Amino acid sequence: QVQVVESGGGLVQPGGSLRLSCVTSGSIFSTYVMGWYRQGPGKQRELVASITRIGATNYAGSVKGRFTISRDNTKNTVSLQMNSLQPEGTAVYYCNAVPTRQAYWGPGTQLTVSS
Repeated sequence: QVQVVESGGGLVQPGGSLRLSCVTSGSIFSTYVMGWYRQGPGKQRELVASITRIGATNYAGSVKGRFTISRDNTKNTVSLQMNSLQPEGTAVYYCNAVPTRQAYWGPGTQLTVSS
């Protein structure tokens, strides 16, 4: 059974930091490039960061230099460290394979950036 569970969201003031975590089934983690996606209010879902099995990373231009994706191969987890958060970062954040697999959508975790 496929399992993807995101956590770590919350309410953060502009300029603040937060770290998201995603625990996945081992079969997903060991097979695919993993990514963090987000969907803001009234917006389409977008890929913000990805990481290959050997740790090569890629970022959307809007988060480059502020977000850092990492993975722990021993725990089947993917994390997203987010710094200098801005209100436009308000969204539900998901992790999934890259490209996405329908069966791998978890519940997501809500991040709200507001003063």
